[in-house]
Amino acid sequence: MKFPSPVSVKWIAELINAEVVGNTNTSILGINEIHKVESGDLVFVDHPKYYDTCLQSAADFIIINTSEVSIPDGKTILVVNDPFEAYLKIVNHFRPFTAAQNLVSDDLIIGDGSIIMPNVFVGKNVRIGKNSIIHPNVTLLDYTVIGNDVVIQSGSVIGGDAFYYNTKKNRELWYKKMQSCGNVVIEDSVEIGTGCMIDRGVTAETRIGKGTKMDNMVHIGHDVTVGKNCLFAAQVGIAGGTIIEDGVTLWGQVGVNKTLTIGANAVVLGKSGVASSLAGGKTYLGYPAEDASIKRRELVWIKRIPELWKKVMY
Repeated sequence: MKFPSPVSVKWIAELINAEVVGNTNTSILGINEIHKVESGDLVFVDHPKYYDTCLQSAADFIIINTSEVSIPDGKTILVVNDPFEAYLKIVNHFRPFTAAQNLVSDDLIIGDGSIIMPNVFVGKNVRIGKNSIIHPNVTLLDYTVIGNDVVIQSGSVIGGDAFYYNTKKNRELWYKKMQSCGNVVIEDSVEIGTGCMIDRGVTAETRIGKGTKMDNMVHIGHDVTVGKNCLFAAQVGIAGGTIIEDGVTLWGQVGVNKTLTIGANAVVLGKSGVASSLAGGKTYLGYPAEDASIKRRELVWIKRIPELWKKVMY
């Protein structure tokens, strides 16, 4: 999430009651989680296992719970007792929850020729391009961006909160919600079927590339990037932080694990499970998804096991 305008380190430090080590005469451009940080961003870390990852990341500002670390040149740390709570305080300051007063927010920006059917909910700061159709009972939550010539069928939810939690086993409630402040961007000529769910980014964006088509009951997790001209059949599920490159086809009930990459023009056949990154330009089958030609030969041999067993025993 980028701030509306650059914010001074001193101001942020006062907001979260932090001790600053490093340059205090500089400004922060936004806050992001570690997978999405850019130069000028603020990130938080609360476990020694990830200290170095954050300190060596693109982020220039790190909220951390110790000053006993080696700070790279040019970076600034903000030391607090609980970095996660500091993150929540910043997010809730810049993107506080506010109850909707109308079914369609007054600040909607919509292009010529676009149609919003009855019973559609549109949150705040939503933009819709030209000649798009939003069918009944669709929900477009805050900060969603819809391109031109987009079709979203009934019952789909765009911009729901990320399924993302801060986990601590030393407290009564292990999982504490990490407040989502990202959004969803749907590029031109995308079609989304009925009952689909596309979660917003935790702090950045979930993006659906130009020309991509989705069947019914497809779920796209937080911070997923889908390339151009992809095709997803019914009941596909893609976990957070995954990259789907251009031209990928995922057939029915394919499940994709988090933070991996499926290469351009790959095809994953129905009911397969993608557990690790896949190279582009190939067809995959099974769990874990492997080259379909190899997997089919394996299945033939599996069917022959009873016959081979009989020969061994008798």
